Amino acid sequence: MGELLDTFGFTMGKFFSQVIIILIVYGILKKFAFGPVLAMLEERRKRIADGEANLEKIREQMEQAESNVQQMLDKANADANRLISEAKESAESVREQKTQDAISEAGQIIAKANEAAKLEHEQLMTELKRDFGRLVIDTTGKVTGKVLDDKDQERINQETAGQVAL
Repeated sequence: MGELLDTFGFTMGKFFSQVIIILIVYGILKKFAFGPVLAMLEERRKRIADGEANLEKIREQMEQAESNVQQMLDKANADANRLISEAKESAESVREQKTQDAISEAGQIIAKANEAAKLEHEQLMTELKRDFGRLVIDTTGKVTGKVLDDKDQERINQETAGQVAL
């Protein structure tokens, strides 16, 4: 066996010195290379998880906003229907000219109620798009690690507004 080891140039001193060198290199790599890389990967994993949580919050907020808009529309329609029925009841007790006036007034009230509902819906949607765009920009900045300039923010806002339009 000793002859075979000598043939291949194996000596115990060289072997142990190479094992020690490998252990030193491994220790240095572990401390200065593997540690920071693993820390960076953990930080990225955290950012991605935070971004997903933010997206879920945005979805919930959008659903809540849609629910609020629907409730406002239902209330406006109920108010409009109530006003129409009141106008009809009062119109029945008044002469023909008063009947025409009450119907005209009810039509104006319905138009105003619909206009107000549409305006409030548009305002809520504009605010929702702005907030959603800001959240998308913030999330994009966090996920990519890049500070977005005004041009990038405007482009993302336009794309988001186009996709969010209901």
